[in-house]
Amino acid sequence: MKYGALPLTKLVEQFASLPGIGRKTAQRLAFYILTLPKERAKEFSDAIMEAHDKINYCTICKNYTDQPVCDICSDDRRDKSVICVVEDAKDVAAFERTREYRGQYHVLGGLISPMDGIGPDQIFIKELLARIQTGEVKEVIMATNPTVEGEATAMYISRLLKPFQVKTSRLAYGIPVGSDLEYADEVTLYKALENRSEIL
Repeated sequence: MKYGALPLTKLVEQFASLPGIGRKTAQRLAFYILTLPKERAKEFSDAIMEAHDKINYCTICKNYTDQPVCDICSDDRRDKSVICVVEDAKDVAAFERTREYRGQYHVLGGLISPMDGIGPDQIFIKELLARIQTGEVKEVIMATNPTVEGEATAMYISRLLKPFQVKTSRLAYGIPVGSDLEYADEVTLYKALENRSEIL
């Protein structure tokens, strides 16, 4: 659909390409951007470019950070013997909101999904195994989403971890099957973490 001016049409299309943004919302956002003072619009676009330029993966856990090592991995008060394995950085933010988990994280950057052409080598599994090989880790909590891909990824990784003799647990099913962790409330997430079960 054209909006009378090519730049406006392109702006609507860019918003519409974002996950969870429908055509009407994209149109509303585009028109809102046009009402902003020019300086404010520039701040908005500069923030996007700065995030793109300065944010990278933590060298340890693969979470997003603007430093070589993220705040969580560099915090000596965190329990380095427990690693919570999640699909992406949004899930780290969800667990941090509980204020109960004091271990570390490992962000996979996706899930194994043969249908989408994503195999084990396309996500950060090798990096997780390298962390386990240090001998410091005693438990790995598989906190991938309770979907087909999440379950398959959790089982695949748990099999790889067997030779290391670390406890491998799975979140309890207080989280509805098929849902995303980022939308779970803090209490549900904490209970799922607290009632996790060992993967045998």
